[in-house]
Amino acid sequence: MATVEQTLITAEEFGNRPDGGSREELVRGRIVLSPPPNRGHGFTCIEVGFHLRLYLEDHRLGRVYGNDAGIVVGRDPDTVRGADVAYYSYARLPQGSRSTSYGPEIPELVFEVKSPSDRWPKILAKVAEYLNAGVLFVTVLDPDAEVAVVYGGEGPPRTLGRDDELTYPDVLPGFAVTVGRLFE
Repeated sequence: MATVEQTLITAEEFGNRPDGGSREELVRGRIVLSPPPNRGHGFTCIEVGFHLRLYLEDHRLGRVYGNDAGIVVGRDPDTVRGADVAYYSYARLPQGSRSTSYGPEIPELVFEVKSPSDRWPKILAKVAEYLNAGVLFVTVLDPDAEVAVVYGGEGPPRTLGRDDELTYPDVLPGFAVTVGRLFE
């Protein structure tokens, strides 16, 4: 990832800029570019979103966002991360809220799909930013190893293999998907 601008900007300034056509995040006030993800990454993101959306059709608890929708995870200097997939309950983001800007709301769940160019120290830093901002669970999906690593809640991270079920009983009661389904 390459830093584009050296002048610190706010989340609002970042969000009001014209689309530069590149994948960007704001990290401590600076714009950082990253290469477009590969097809496998996109497939896994869609699978996560699909299974969450399918669950939410029957359990009207909230809404799923994808496509790197910005989440403000830090202020002064500002950091805006683009989650691969995020779930907001209606308690955190009321039904009917369709803001086109970055809001103060923080999702309960964030999913990040590891790309071949991603390095674990940077992924873990992003996980910490999400958790410190108030995200309850961050799940990193690693398509190469075909595992899901769930951070948050009480205790250490949980690593789930292909045959394990991914669940969030306190956030999405009854939701379950076998990890391997996300990589097929």
